[in-house]
Parts: sequence; structure tokens; C-alpha cells
Amino acid sequence: MKKLIEGLHRFQAGYFKSHQDLFESLSHGQNPRILFITCSDSRIDPNLITQANVGELFVIRNAGNIIPPFGATNGGEGAAVEYAIAALGIEQVIVCGHSHCGAMKGLLKMSKLAEDMPLVYEWLKQAEATRRLIKENYSHVPEENLLRITVAENVLTQLENLSTYPIIRSRLHQGKLSLHGWIYNIERGEVLTYDPVIHDFVTLEQRNNSPEPEYIYNLYPSCSVSQAEGCRTYGIEEDNNNHNITHHQIAHTATHTQNNRNPNLPRSNRLSQEQAERIYRGSR
Repeated sequence: MKKLIEGLHRFQAGYFKSHQDLFESLSHGQNPRILFITCSDSRIDPNLITQANVGELFVIRNAGNIIPPFGATNGGEGAAVEYAIAALGIEQVIVCGHSHCGAMKGLLKMSKLAEDMPLVYEWLKQAEATRRLIKENYSHVPEENLLRITVAENVLTQLENLSTYPIIRSRLHQGKLSLHGWIYNIERGEVLTYDPVIHDFVTLEQRNNSPEPEYIYNLYPSCSVSQAEGCRTYGIEEDNNNHNITHHQIAHTATHTQNNRNPNLPRSNRLSQEQAERIYRGSR
């Protein structure tokens, strides 16, 4: 506490004093341009990594950067999303996962959480679509690579969850909203962004060279972070035992899933019928 109090004094005497006009304007209302959804992890600081000024980001944080599907809960996440879009008029939304995520580690070992951390266990049930996807589609991936893939797939799942909110779907349909998937690598200070054309997370420089949007409404397929090129980009080494998933395998999985899906549900290449039912219809 002593360190924090000293920091408050330095803030008041230094930064606040030199930016007093900014804080005076902020006292009359906020006008953030970005909704930034990320993990509660203490190693993630949205304003620091983006170098955004005070008042530029509207931030939602929780364990695992999870946004439950519309109607699944009555938690604060949905209310914050709705307020950001409807009241603040935000047109850019970022879901940012990160390396070494403790929530995603817990998601991979849910049975161990039930007794020791029952509230964490109940919360991570909101990421069941991610857990099931990993269990049923990445069983061949070595355990040391599985966390990275889980982090990536969870970001994509949360983008899908966001699209179940009426105001999000409406603004996406109108072309008035953009959704972005990011992964922050703690040890490198690097941010990777999802590219729906190559179905992988790439550097911002690589993404900026692409003319396609970061989110294709209802059309983006699964993340292929374990492909050879994707493995190098996301820090997963290619092995010699053919453990890496291929475009053919992804296409086969997507086709099989689509052929067995309720045709009345929105199109997605990534979810089983059971998962899609839960996401798009909410819990009952």
C-alpha cells in the first residue's frame, strides 16, 4: 500500500498536473472509441500495450476474457457490451487473449477446480464451447502446445459469443461495427491479430498488408494456429510426427459439422450443433 500511495502522490503532482486540461474535459463525459475486452491477469495493461490515453478505451476485464452468449447469464459483461455500443457509440471491439493465461490453463483441467475453486469452476463453464472444441478437435496436439491453441480458439469463441448480442448483430449487419481478435505475448511484448483469410493469428504488420476485414460476419472458420507457418508465428514448433493439423483436416471437420447442424442456426465452421444451440439460443 505504501508504494501505491506514493504513486498516487506522483500522479497528482506529475501526470495529472501536466494533463489537467484532459481531465477537465473528461469530467464532462467519456467518448472512448474502442471496446477492449481482455483478461484480469495483472500482466496485461491495455493502455500500456496500446499506448492509449485516458478515456480512449472502454475496458471489460475478467478471468479468461470471456463474454457469455446473449441470454446465458445476467452478468455485467453483457450490460457493459450493450452500453458501450448503444450509449457510447463504439464501432471497434477487440477481444484480447494472452500467453500463459491461467484461466485457459484451468479450462483444460476443469475437474481439478471444482473442489478448490468452485467459483472459478462455475465461471469457466461459460467457456465450455472452447473447452469442447479443444477436446474434440485437438486431442492429437502435444500438451505443451495445447495452451497456446486454447488461448487462440477462446478468442474466436468470444467473437462468436459477441455476435449473439442483438445490438452487435445489427451493427455488424449494417457494417457499422468491426470485431478484432488479438493475442498478447507477454515475454515478447508482441500482439498477434486474427486474419480470417489464412485462418491464423499473424503480426499486426502482416495483417495491415491484407485488404480483408479482421472479422467476416458469420463466415470465419477455425483458427489453424498449429499449421506449419502458423506454428512459427504463434511460437509453436513444428514437429516431425505429423501432429500439426492441416487445412484438409480443418475443412473436413468444418464440412462434417455443417452437414449435421440445425439449418436455422447462423453459419459457423467451428461449432458442433450442441455448442451452436447453446451459444445462439442461450441457456434456458
